Amino acid sequence: MRNRIADLFNIDFPIIQGGMVWTSGWRLASAVSNNGGLGVIGAGSMYPDVLREHIQKCKKATSKSFAVNVPMLYPDIEKLMDIIIEENVKIVITSAGNPKTWTSILKDNGITVVHVVSSLKFALKAQEAGVDAIVAEGFEAGGHNGRDETTTLVLIPAVREKITIPLIAAGGIATGKAMLAAMVLGADGVQVGSRFVASEEASNHIDFKKIVVNSQEGDTQLTLKELAPVRLIKNKFYREVQSAYQKGATTEELKSLLGRGRAKKGMFLGDLEDGELEIGQVSALIHDIKPASQIIEEMISEFNQRKQELSKW
Repeated sequence: MRNRIADLFNIDFPIIQGGMVWTSGWRLASAVSNNGGLGVIGAGSMYPDVLREHIQKCKKATSKSFAVNVPMLYPDIEKLMDIIIEENVKIVITSAGNPKTWTSILKDNGITVVHVVSSLKFALKAQEAGVDAIVAEGFEAGGHNGRDETTTLVLIPAVREKITIPLIAAGGIATGKAMLAAMVLGADGVQVGSRFVASEEASNHIDFKKIVVNSQEGDTQLTLKELAPVRLIKNKFYREVQSAYQKGATTEELKSLLGRGRAKKGMFLGDLEDGELEIGQVSALIHDIKPASQIIEEMISEFNQRKQELSKW
């Protein structure tokens, strides 16, 4: 399936695995890459030495292209970028920050740069900064999200209309049908996060995977906009956040309630009550835990089947 994204990353299918904290280690990244997609190591939950270890293990596990996702709010980002350059990583996906800060440095070191945005305004800024491609992520997505609450259905055609570089759609995409829909709207590829949370190779806790596959429509909510908007499963911690809002909590009080390590507690250690459980709305359509290879195979099969059916209309 050749197109601009497949050619840019030298992959078989324009499926990019989301670089999710506490989920996207070398096992998942290499499994996705070995099966034709672009595997991504999520550096946001890794100390620098841990990132180096995951990169080196991923190199041994796959000869295919893989990327590293770096949230630009990471406190020791210089250390992460130094390791990425030293380890000769070929693709970096940046998020949660100004793409001008690192794009030229990375590109000067022969690295393909992709930036994640949640609005047309930031897509244009990223293109101006010289990135090679953009991930436009709709409001449906899990984890940290945009404040404007623009859905994927609206965001993708709006961005496609104004940018010329390759576009990757994200948010609410877990099936081949959704992949086809995103590409009809103008995307050149898709980024898939939540579906890979419920994969055998994902490094998150098995209890988190189980709550994802058992979740229903309406079980997630975007909250904590005053800090960094994040979509969470409605658990005890979420209800405590809502109670704080009802009592008129200040930003500082919300920070205190969130504390440190809340996402690790929930997603990696499996504390389903007091942990932060980040997942997308599309979790309501995910019903089983599968190998990454099967997830990709089923997406591509459904994509091709639905495309063929629609060609007969």
